[in-house]
Amino acid sequence: MLVLVVGPSGAGKDALLEGARALFAGDRDVFFARRAITRPPDPEGENHIALTDTEFDSLDFALSWRAHGLRYGIPAEALTAAPVVVANVSRAVIADAAARGPVRVIEVTAPPDILAARLAARGRETADDIGRRLARRVEIQANLPVERVMNDGTLADGVARFAALLRRIVTETLGR
Repeated sequence: MLVLVVGPSGAGKDALLEGARALFAGDRDVFFARRAITRPPDPEGENHIALTDTEFDSLDFALSWRAHGLRYGIPAEALTAAPVVVANVSRAVIADAAARGPVRVIEVTAPPDILAARLAARGRETADDIGRRLARRVEIQANLPVERVMNDGTLADGVARFAALLRRIVTETLGR
C-alpha cells in the first residue's frame, strides 16, 4: 500500500512526516520514503536526497514530477521497502500512482493565513511568490477518497492527528 501525502506548501507535511517517522521507528510494516530533489541539502528543511539534474536522470523513480523549478522523485526501490510506504508527493502524480497499485491519499492542510506565515518564515520566496502559491488550486485528478489532516495547531497535535490516521490505514491494510 502506498500512502500519498499531499497538500499545499506550508501545510507542514514534512514536519508531520518527521514526527510520524519517529513514532513508527522500528515498525517494519511502515517505510517513510525520502524524496529525491534537485535542490541542495537544507539542514532546516526536508531531509531529502539532494541531486543534480544529471544525477536525477540516471536514477529509476517510481514517481517523478516537476514543480517550482525543481525535479522531485520517489526512488523505485522505496515502494518495496515495507507493506505500507508513506511518500510526500505532488497532487499531480496521484492518478499515476493509483494506476500502479493500491494507494491511500492523506491531504495535510492549514488555513491560508497559517500557510502564508509558514512560507514567509522559510525565507525561500518573495511575498509575490507566496501569494501565487496560495492562489494556486490543484485538483486531485484520481477518483479516490481523500482523508484530511488539519494542521493548524501545535506540532504535537498535528503529529498526533497524522499518526492516528496513518495507524488506522496500516491496521486496515494489514488486517490487524
